[in-house]
Amino acid sequence: MRIRSFKALRPSKSEAPVLSAPPYDVVNTEEARAIAAGKPLSLLHVSRAEIDFAPGQDAHADCVYAKAVENFKKLVDGGHLKHDAEDGLYLYEQQLGAHRQRGIVALCLVEDYDNNIILKHEKTRKDKEDDRTRLTGDTSANLGPVFLTYRDDAEILAITEEAAKSEPLFEFCAEDGVTHRGWRIAAAEKLVKTFAKVPRAYIADGHHRAASAARVGRDRRLANPNHTGEEAYNAFLSVLFPASELKILPYNRLVADLNGLSEADFVKALSGVGTLDEVAAAAPQGAAQVSVYIGGRWLGLSFNEPYGNDPVSRLDVSMLQDRVLSPMLGIDDPRTSERISFVGGVRGTKYLEKEVDEGRAAVAFSMYPTSVEQLMDIADAGQIMPPKSTWFEPKLRSGLFINTF
Repeated sequence: MRIRSFKALRPSKSEAPVLSAPPYDVVNTEEARAIAAGKPLSLLHVSRAEIDFAPGQDAHADCVYAKAVENFKKLVDGGHLKHDAEDGLYLYEQQLGAHRQRGIVALCLVEDYDNNIILKHEKTRKDKEDDRTRLTGDTSANLGPVFLTYRDDAEILAITEEAAKSEPLFEFCAEDGVTHRGWRIAAAEKLVKTFAKVPRAYIADGHHRAASAARVGRDRRLANPNHTGEEAYNAFLSVLFPASELKILPYNRLVADLNGLSEADFVKALSGVGTLDEVAAAAPQGAAQVSVYIGGRWLGLSFNEPYGNDPVSRLDVSMLQDRVLSPMLGIDDPRTSERISFVGGVRGTKYLEKEVDEGRAAVAFSMYPTSVEQLMDIADAGQIMPPKSTWFEPKLRSGLFINTF
């Protein structure tokens, strides 16, 4: 792994809470509009600039990207975002309840992304990738970081522990209860050398941000006849976390109908793919188990032995798809089917119950979380995870560190 220091574009300690914002892709337009209401400094006016137009505005219209550039320029020209005087690396800590995770804020190289030193585990959607590529290119900035992980390294841990003893650049609790802290790392040069011994990193979250940054880098390389590889556009903003500190929540499923089956017939069919308990907890207690909410009650489904030797087929989400969603409920492609929706575990199981009880879904599936080790094994094997397999929490806030090029 090659990491680079950079002159971060940052808000002041006092404005960090109001300028920084949730990632663009965890809120829809109306949610972004509500969060940014009365907050003219919110980065959502840049990352989701359609909120500054009347409802119904096409989020991908030229005027929206132009507004994003205008709003970004106002933040910089107004002194709300300022570049650090010197290149540096940073430590970013998030804490939610008892869970704490600390990551290194640095630039990673487009070349390493292209050459699979930085490994992927998801496919990207062209429309989403096109959107972020346009915004990244128009603003010449990485507004939010790519969330990377790596297998733990004791020397890196020691450097981050030391950095966290200094005075933080910012410290605040956001509206979702997550506390955010950041520090400048004094031992930046040592950290760069230490990371050179890390064989690879993995995209935990932010595949579209990474893909769009890489596209912008390639486009600018092709447009520059004097390209050297040292230009700023050859790198993108990342936060690298040790794998042991990450927390993955389940990514649950709601299905709109039973594909013509009665509830009784569907429940009977479930018993054919594993052991079915008539009474179960809302959250499964281990791998190869799924809790099923239907008819006002939770059932517990324990799958028969996983089949196949590859790591993808052994995922709980794969077994649910291959044994229940496709053959019983007719959802052959969960990426495109409008009959299935995916719910991050942060919403809890009461949300699933409400959706079914109020008739917006016929059945809910409460999943056991995929592990970070499973994610890395799949990426190492060059395979792709099924859609909506992982929900990382807490999310990385955008606007605390910005990279410009």
